[in-house]
Amino acid sequence: MFMIHLALVYSLIAAVCANTEKAIFLGPPTASIPFSHPTLDDLHVDVLTPTNGAIRTHVEAQFPNISLPHGKATWLVLDELTEGQRYEVRVCWAATQPTEFRVATYELQTLLEVPELLSSLSKYSQFHRSLDSDPGSQSRSIGGAQALRYERKTSVLFLQILAAADYYTMNKTLMRDVPSVHVDIILDPFVFGLLPRSLLPTVGYIVVVTIASWFIARYISICIRNLAAETTSEKKIQ
Repeated sequence: MFMIHLALVYSLIAAVCANTEKAIFLGPPTASIPFSHPTLDDLHVDVLTPTNGAIRTHVEAQFPNISLPHGKATWLVLDELTEGQRYEVRVCWAATQPTEFRVATYELQTLLEVPELLSSLSKYSQFHRSLDSDPGSQSRSIGGAQALRYERKTSVLFLQILAAADYYTMNKTLMRDVPSVHVDIILDPFVFGLLPRSLLPTVGYIVVVTIASWFIARYISICIRNLAAETTSEKKIQ
């Protein structure tokens, strides 16, 4: 019964989170990442891990067209996952920037088998590699680390975020040049497969308030009953 209540609480919290798009997935089987190039580090994209699972950044959006029916793609790497563990990745943005997001995760093998996905990742990687070649730009490589020093086994997924502008305005500049969207991207492991780890404090607060409310209500009920009993006794004596 308690687990059902937790699931209900999570569903209510998720329903209140406006301007949030998410995807729930399981950690894929581990794969060997070699030292020899190309490595994941060569992609020059941001990374999220269970221990470093949040990033605040800007993603580029555009109005849907024939070639990009769901908007512009942003790619990230989800690294150091646990095989078979349940995760949730969320994209949160402000209501002042009307945008339609689509979030999906792909294994490496899927990328290699779908030319459209591989092409999209390649274009995004090339663009950010050119930014990283600028001495004044901040590195966006995985973990901000240098090239991998040894082969390692890890459970890794590729995260694709599609952002399509979802507004209409008489401002020709905004219709021609869609501003980038300020977003929070969060990787959240599930605890016991029931609810995201970041919601534990909220659930704990609700549980504490519920228990405290029960004791307070019980105390008030006893006081009222005692007062009623004393009043009844006084009337009988009179």
